[in-house]
Amino acid sequence: MDTLTKRKVNELSYEVLGAVIEVHKHLGSGLLEKVYEKCLIHELQSRGFKVDFQKTIYVDYKGVIVDCDLRYDLLIEDTILVELKAVSTMLPIFEAQLMSYMKLMEIPKGILVNFHCTNIFKEGQKTFVNDFYRMLPD
Repeated sequence: MDTLTKRKVNELSYEVLGAVIEVHKHLGSGLLEKVYEKCLIHELQSRGFKVDFQKTIYVDYKGVIVDCDLRYDLLIEDTILVELKAVSTMLPIFEAQLMSYMKLMEIPKGILVNFHCTNIFKEGQKTFVNDFYRMLPD
């Protein structure tokens, strides 16, 4: 397996955002989140990416695995978490949710996507990195 680098993570996030834009271009806004999720999974898989979705996040608390009823939307190539929304107003809790998932899963980069917008690139996505990303080699 290749060593994960910031460059590889950034290249992957570029590809993921391209798939997000493609889905939004074809579907537009105004649909349910689940529709975008299923179409984005199809788009990413058709581009050859490994995509896990709707899996439980477990917490290791003092050596005990705890189920805290957390589920992520998409995990691409075990490297980027994508949290999907289709809402008229983005709330700070959505960012906190994604950052928490990234920390618990030790994932270096996350993308928060809101399909309820006019221009997905300008207003419908926000990217986050954490200490796991900062520790990666360039």
